[in-house]
Amino acid sequence: MRRGKRKLNPEEQELWARVTETAIPMQVRSKSKISNRPLKTKVADPVSPRPIKSFKLGERATSKTSKHNLAPSLDQHLAKAPVAMDKKAFTRLKQGKLSPEARLDLHGMTLDQAHPRLNRFILDAYAQGKRLVLVITGKGKSRDDGGPIPTRLGVLRHQVPNWFQQYPLKPHILQVTQASLKHGGSGAYYVYLRRSR
Repeated sequence: MRRGKRKLNPEEQELWARVTETAIPMQVRSKSKISNRPLKTKVADPVSPRPIKSFKLGERATSKTSKHNLAPSLDQHLAKAPVAMDKKAFTRLKQGKLSPEARLDLHGMTLDQAHPRLNRFILDAYAQGKRLVLVITGKGKSRDDGGPIPTRLGVLRHQVPNWFQQYPLKPHILQVTQASLKHGGSGAYYVYLRRSR
């Protein structure tokens, strides 16, 4: 429901009369006068453009090298391991000129089957005074399913060197290196044992 205009009461009429007595009317300008006047706009002084030097896209960009900290391959890790045994014997070992005194073939075994057999084999060889043994793991089959995380080739091949670094085998092993092609190449390891006391 709309309310109509209300009339001013006597107090409001008196107040309005006082305001109108003191108010000064504004000057009314006609639209024609305003539109005929030119607008005053500041125009910037023309500046001669600076010549642009030739450039190549990205020439000042700092080169960002990859920050991925990738684990070295097994071959790289074994190759960088310090030589703890006699250097001449190590050279002959790498060339396949030393014959292993015993060998263990883990090829085709699961991790659960291979770990206790490896421990028993190394500990027995050490107790018998043997110095050089061969552990065959096989190169492994490619089981990469194409997922976002690649799977390594040869589970045993990568796990066995870790077992060599753990108790109870570590105190008895002097050197581990990849076997020569004559004895299995990347699918086998020479394990040079410490002298038994």
